[in-house]
Amino acid sequence: MYSEIAVNKRKTIYMMVFFVALVGGLSYVFGLYAGDSRITPYVLIGAGIYTIFSYFAGSKMAMALNGAKQIQKSDDPRLWRTVENLAITNGMTMPNVYIIQDSSPNAFATGRDPDHAIVGVTTGLLEIMNDKELEGVIAHELGHVKNYDIRIAMIAFALVAVISIIADIILRMTWFRSNDDESNSPVIMIVGIAAAILAPLIAVIIQMAISRKREYLADATGALTTRYPEGLASALEKISKYGGTLKRQNPSTAHLFFANPLKKGMLASLFSTHPPIADRIARLNEMGRHA
Repeated sequence: MYSEIAVNKRKTIYMMVFFVALVGGLSYVFGLYAGDSRITPYVLIGAGIYTIFSYFAGSKMAMALNGAKQIQKSDDPRLWRTVENLAITNGMTMPNVYIIQDSSPNAFATGRDPDHAIVGVTTGLLEIMNDKELEGVIAHELGHVKNYDIRIAMIAFALVAVISIIADIILRMTWFRSNDDESNSPVIMIVGIAAAILAPLIAVIIQMAISRKREYLADATGALTTRYPEGLASALEKISKYGGTLKRQNPSTAHLFFANPLKKGMLASLFSTHPPIADRIARLNEMGRHA
């Protein structure tokens, strides 16, 4: 289990470094295309401000988008007790607990750090999971909190948005300069257009790759917390059977959920924020054999 956690942490660091480098590279291209490379630091500062704003405001917006409602202990003692016990086990602050009224079994975690975390489930998950399976799912979500995946997810989402904004500006500049005799050379124009088209796609792929790696990491962390990988594996098997697709489809928050909440399809599979459930189950079973 420990080796699985270490490997996924290293891979996530590499991808985040590349992600930030992509923002810097696109900012430099933007500066060249604007005719003044000195603008690059200002673009990066603006990107940083936007990222900070998303960092503080993102979790509440995500809950509103998905119709999640905060609960207290009296609303669902079983769920509350499970979250509370596992938070104590992890030595963590008790997170806010939310429920989504949806028949599909799923769960989620968000927030900016362990002291400002949100963990919750759908009503569908509560209905079909036994206590060990529910414990495994909540341990997985608290693994996201403990490993600061919730922070990485929000930063990655903000960086994707920044890259998309810069790319859109470059494309608009290309359009307005098309009839300008003193516009940039064809080489710079081609580089700018290529960057504007490819950068957002690459950014989304990086975000998806980060999310997938963090799912494996949270599985390993959750299994380590409960010392019972079979509970989490059994929960995944049930979700594979019933499906985790939610009624409210929000691609921008899909990476927050325990299982892919989007409808199945070619594009959904290509840009999925979650690794295949069968692969996750196999890894958990392997952990159980070597625990």
